[in-house]
Order: sequence, then structure tokens, then C-alpha cells
Amino acid sequence: MAESAPLPIGAPLGSSTPGFGTDGIRGRVGTVLTPALALQVGYWAGQVLGPAGPILLGMDSRSSGAMVVASLTAGLTAAGREVWSIGLCPTPAIPYLIRRCGAAGGLMVSASHNPPEDNGIKVFGACGAKLDRARQDAIEAGLRGDRPGAVIRPALTGCGAAHQRHDLLAAYRDFLAASLGGVGLEGARIVLDLCWGSATACGAELFRDLGAEVTVLHGDPDGTRINVGCGSTHLDPLRQAVLERGASAGFAFDGDADRMLAVDGRGRVVDGDQILHLWGSALRREPGALPESRLVTTLMTNLAFERAWQQAGGLMERTAVGDQHVHAAMEATGAGLGGEQSGHILSAAHGMSGDGLLTALQVLRHLDGFGCDLAGWMDQSFQPYPQRLINVRVEDADRRRQWRSSTALRQAVEAAEQALGAEGRVLVRPSGTEPLLRIMVEAARRADVAHWSGHLAQIAGLELGGPRPEAVQAPA
Repeated sequence: MAESAPLPIGAPLGSSTPGFGTDGIRGRVGTVLTPALALQVGYWAGQVLGPAGPILLGMDSRSSGAMVVASLTAGLTAAGREVWSIGLCPTPAIPYLIRRCGAAGGLMVSASHNPPEDNGIKVFGACGAKLDRARQDAIEAGLRGDRPGAVIRPALTGCGAAHQRHDLLAAYRDFLAASLGGVGLEGARIVLDLCWGSATACGAELFRDLGAEVTVLHGDPDGTRINVGCGSTHLDPLRQAVLERGASAGFAFDGDADRMLAVDGRGRVVDGDQILHLWGSALRREPGALPESRLVTTLMTNLAFERAWQQAGGLMERTAVGDQHVHAAMEATGAGLGGEQSGHILSAAHGMSGDGLLTALQVLRHLDGFGCDLAGWMDQSFQPYPQRLINVRVEDADRRRQWRSSTALRQAVEAAEQALGAEGRVLVRPSGTEPLLRIMVEAARRADVAHWSGHLAQIAGLELGGPRPEAVQAPA
């Protein structure tokens, strides 16, 4: 059997090529995310990123990371770009180092909270923000061959150079330490769940150097176990460790450490809403630190948080789910703080990049200012409405996106919204990173949450062809 010809650099991959979701290009390695795709993404990213400066490249601990990095490096250098490889690092290290080094942009190889068999590619521009939609479209057009002259074969003499720059991670770690503004962590007894992922690159060392007494869970880089039963999506190990060791707090990160959820000393979960409430309340005490007392959140933010913040005189703006939407709204309104319930928090004073390690440090810093531990803060914080999120697996992307075409599901959602009235919410949305339809119900009464979330998930499973759904967040 004749072998197929090798695919030239810059050659189109076809109309079915995967594109950018809510957080980069992501999917199963070998089927969605292949070396051929990564090669071409690298090439076209090299075409659309700024004309001057190196392009930074980082990765989490996934076993497939080295393969994807090698393919991206080949594509970028074929486009004539200089590549600085940072190696294992948290995703937020890339935007910080882009700004610090005057780089043209950067790419991070990670599938964030997804399972080990997935991987992904996140692309950042010269300002450190994730690539805007226009340049994402340009990369996708190059991948599909939608533009004239898509097949380009640059001369090998025009290739860029690739360099290992693991040393740059120290500058990122110094930036995190400096964010405490001189506040030390002496006497703080904490637990860190590093998720076998990116946070293992510097997390434990950072907190210990600042004086904290640290217990580490899942503290080695292990791409076969990243996100498996641990980290910010599986908090039971952290909760157990905090209670057993009498710690004042525990912090769990996802695979690439751009988000964080916490557990207080009594084992209560402290999600992104509670973190925003704490951080925002602290900033309101500092003149000019939180303009107009404005926070930017997403559609997932708990209704009780919104009402408590507004009753205290603050402003809150909701966006679609995804940190890029939060980022855009913060820039448009001048807000100093924003984020997601999942623990992805953006601070204008710290570069506007979701950063789990930074967020954990800021929580400890502001608790010091309030003179209490995390449990003490939770005692005085808002009481969230019961909320339940159920994931229904729907493999067909068109059926996920067009779920409203199901008359039965649409009518059921309308009935739920009418029944809940002003004391509840229903949110149905397709995931931008996984083959899931996410159904969230929130209400003042726990029984209403249980009834309507189960009812809507059952109809979605029947109508859209998914298996029995699984609740991933029980009522609060």
C-alpha cells in the first residue's frame, strides 16, 4: 500500500479541523489534538502574532505535552519565529513572562481541568491576554485553507531558533511573592493540592519560602494522574487533609494552575464567588483599588452573592462563561476585579490573568487584614442559594449548540423559569471545552433546585441522546 505524502507546512487540514473553544483548542490526543494539527497551529500562530520578539511556550505535566510542544516548536520555527521554551509551568506564568520579556506572544500546552488523555493549546498575544477572536479566526482560516495562498513552503534557511529558558520561571515565582506586599505567611498552617500538574513547578516552594507550614498533596508532576480524583474539581482529599491536620485552610488547583478553590478549617468549600467577595471587600477598604466597587462575574455567579454585593453598595456585571469575557468586560468598565465561580479570578492590579497561586496568596493576605482565618470570614460572608450543576454528555457538537431546537427541552426550561420566578434561575449552556451540555438550577428552596435540575437533565438526556447525566455539584 502506498504511503500518503507528508503534509507541507502551512497546508490546509480541511473543513473539519477543530477550532478555538472558550479556552483554546482542546480535545483527545491522537484523535482531535494530533501532531499534524499542533504543527499547523504553531505555523499559523507564528503568522498572526506580533512581528517582533520571541514566542514563549509552556506546558503542564500531561504525558502528551512533550509531543505537542515539539510539534508547535516545529511550526513556529518554520514560520521564522524564535521560540523560548519555559517547560513545566502554570499557565499564568506565560502571560506574565510575555509582558516582562517583551515577547511577541506565547502558547500554553494544557487541557486545564480535563482528564489526562486530553490536551490543548492556549494562545496569548503580546499584551498577555488570550488571543482575540479576529486572530483566532485567522489561525482557523489558515488551518482550513480558507485564505488564498494557504499552502506556503518557507525556505529552511528562514527557520527561527528554539531555546530552553527554564530559568524564567524564577522571575514568575518572585512576582507571586511580591504580590503579598511584604505580608508574611509565618504561622499559617495550610494544605496544598497541586493536582499532579503545573502547580508542582513552584507551588510548595513558594509558600514554604514565605513562611507557611505546608502539607502537600499530589505534589509531583504526573501526566497520567493529572486531575484524577484530586485538585479543584475533586475537593474531598483536600477537605480530609485539612481536617486531619488541623489546618486553617486548604487550596486546590486545576491541571494548569490558572484557577483555585479553597476549603476552610471546618471543611467548608470556598468557591470563586466567596473568594471574589473576600477579595472585593478588602479592596473596597483601599482608596481607588476597586473603582465604583464594581465586580465582573459570569452567568454562573450565585444570586445571593449578587444581592449581598448590591445591598452593600457595590456594582456587579455578569458576562458569558469564560475568562476572556470577564477580561473584556473588566477592560471596558475599568473594573479592578472579576472572575468565575470555578475559581478563575482576574485582578487588574496583577496583570489580568487568572492565576490560582496568586489567588491563594491574596486570600491569605486579605485574611490577615481582616484579622481572621478563612472559617471566620465564611461565618460573616453571604449564604449562597442552593445551586446544582448537572452535566449531560452530548457527543454531537451541533446538537449541544442548538439545544433550543428541542421543543420539549425548551418548554421545560420555560416552565422551570416561570415556577421559580424572581427567587431562582435556570442556565443551560453547551460546554466550550468538553462534549457536555451544562444545566444549572439555582433557587432559594433546596427542593426546587433538586426537582427542576433533575427534570431538565432527564429531558435533555432523552432529547439529545446522551447517557444518564451526572450531578457534579450538589445543592449548597
